[in-house]
Amino acid sequence: MFRKRGPKMTDDQHKPTDTAEATAKTVTEDGLDVPDTEADNMAEDAETAFPGMDGLDEGMLGQVQEMMAKLERADELEKENADLKGRLARLATDFDSYRRRTQEDVNAAQGQGVSKAAEALMPVYDDMDRAVTMGAADPAKLIPGMQAVQGKILGVFAGLGLEATGKEGEAFDPQWHEALQVVPGDEDDVIVQVYQLGFRMGDRLVRPARVVVSRKG
Repeated sequence: MFRKRGPKMTDDQHKPTDTAEATAKTVTEDGLDVPDTEADNMAEDAETAFPGMDGLDEGMLGQVQEMMAKLERADELEKENADLKGRLARLATDFDSYRRRTQEDVNAAQGQGVSKAAEALMPVYDDMDRAVTMGAADPAKLIPGMQAVQGKILGVFAGLGLEATGKEGEAFDPQWHEALQVVPGDEDDVIVQVYQLGFRMGDRLVRPARVVVSRKG
């Protein structure tokens, strides 16, 4: 807080005593007077920012000091806000780069998977081409040739991790099979005819088998 100024002192009265010098101010090595409290610093700043304040009472001076403290804090918060914005921008840039690299890795993995599957099916195509050529010359050889191709395709699927499901004689399971028709039979829920073979990969269904199911009675 500011101290009210009293009547003008004489030269003798103005001379500081040893006690006053020890408590009111400190002296730096180069001889300059330095205020000994933060309040004195703020008081000098207030006088510099608002000249002609000598006539204000202590209440008004206190309000000015409080306002200046808030302004200083606002400057600090503005600097912190600018720093946080810079950090956020850097994080956004890093995340965008990470997302782009991840997508590139996914695309590369998908391309490798398609290439691997195509390479596995190429020999099957070659066998089918030979079977068709032989069947054109001798139709009796077409069926055995196509059966051989069918077996090779199932072998390729097995190599890719696919397992066939929905064969005749299997118990009907709605998790893997789709019943297109129910017909009378000796047992309940048994596959008696297969319209379309199903495939699964472990516990994941790739395609349900489309079948005909028996029902006793």
